[in-house]
Amino acid sequence: MEREKFGSRLGFILISAGCAIGLGNVWRFPYITAEHGGAAFILVYLLFLVIFGLPIMTMEFAVGRASQKSIVDSFETLEPKGTKWHLFGWIGAAGNYLLMMFYTTVSGWMFIYFIKSIRGDFVGDSSQESIKVISDQFFSVSGNFWLQLGFMVFIVVLGFLICSLGLKNGVEKVTKVMMLGLLVLLLAVAIIVVVQPESKEGVIKYLVPDFSVFKTGNPGQMIFDAMGQAFFTLSLGMGSMAIFGSYIQKDRSLLGESVTIAGLDTFVALMAGLIIVPASTMFSEKVQAILPEGASAFEGPGLLFQVTPNIFNGIPGGRIWCTLFFLFMMFAALSTVVAVFENIVSFAVDKWGWSRKKSCFVNIFVVILLSVPCVLGFTYLSDFKVLGKDIQGIEDFIISNNILPLGSLVYVLFCTSKKFGWGWKPFIEEANTGNGIKFPKWLYGYCKFVIPVLILVLWAWGIWGVISPYIITK
Repeated sequence: MEREKFGSRLGFILISAGCAIGLGNVWRFPYITAEHGGAAFILVYLLFLVIFGLPIMTMEFAVGRASQKSIVDSFETLEPKGTKWHLFGWIGAAGNYLLMMFYTTVSGWMFIYFIKSIRGDFVGDSSQESIKVISDQFFSVSGNFWLQLGFMVFIVVLGFLICSLGLKNGVEKVTKVMMLGLLVLLLAVAIIVVVQPESKEGVIKYLVPDFSVFKTGNPGQMIFDAMGQAFFTLSLGMGSMAIFGSYIQKDRSLLGESVTIAGLDTFVALMAGLIIVPASTMFSEKVQAILPEGASAFEGPGLLFQVTPNIFNGIPGGRIWCTLFFLFMMFAALSTVVAVFENIVSFAVDKWGWSRKKSCFVNIFVVILLSVPCVLGFTYLSDFKVLGKDIQGIEDFIISNNILPLGSLVYVLFCTSKKFGWGWKPFIEEANTGNGIKFPKWLYGYCKFVIPVLILVLWAWGIWGVISPYIITK
């Protein structure tokens, strides 16, 4: 059976970018940027994006395009006889399911907040009352099992319904509309926020580099945060990019495509910062004052669901802009869901010869069942903790701190191992086929020795950050 192909290069770029662009662009990047000197951090982040993220993305695309398979079969197709690289395919496949076990629930929140924005649920009679209303709404949503379950099921069904329509008529067509809408909405909302007089301090904090952080701050943590953001923002290591590489023609070189996709991802992160960082300076004291002790509204879900509605309550037409913002977040979340679902659907299609519709139908029930623990973790099992993390945090830890970095290490070693892997020469030939920016052949030593060390350091740093509080006693 002939493999499906994207209808256009734009479709490939937007879908790949849609997979990379996720909630971390909005609720993590602005926070760590503001924490580490604004644009000073951005410069370090961009450096690591070029020397760290782009080579790994190119390798993942190359494995996908050369094999014409999803992650389950791509290594088996390219690996030397007798080697066991294909075993990682099953780990990567599991990683896609694990990611959706919590991402579908959080994506459901976007739809809930979009509806609440339309209804005007975040508006109070005064500024202080609105802040309390917004905070109460957040805790009422995050503690409502049936509400979250219903929207999680809705997200799963909607995502697989789009995938069932086919690569061109479903995934590509719908994602192109969502991504173009996302980019336009994000730019419009960022402009509205930046022109507010109260946002000046936050804009300066974000856009003006504060190089004093290299002396007075924690430069080591800054560097590792920048390296981690450049790595995790591109969703590398579990075949999410390889699957889209398997759907494209050979008329464009892969490094050039990686640059374009990484550029779109960075644009979204930068624009999100222009919305979020001014908010943290405009509303920090008021919002923090009504939170439970020890809670923070300026990192993770609290940043997105408590701070941003307060921004729009303070500007003309705020209810409309708040609605458009959560519409943008819906697009960002759903584009990632659809992209990862496409990877999941392709597993069964490639491995067992299932039809696309059968794979979608079966996986609807599988993903819903696997996603229930996350919903329980926010509600009835909210007190369940492992290493200080709830169920969603545990699932994210396994993905972000383990499967993504170690999976990326597998891709790098596979593409640079001449004897036991696919090899440098076949990788270069595949990566440089077509028009566009060529991958430098002379980077072999850097890719073979330096990048693996960087990945292992990043992985060890992340693991240590989680377990060290339980090992080191005061």
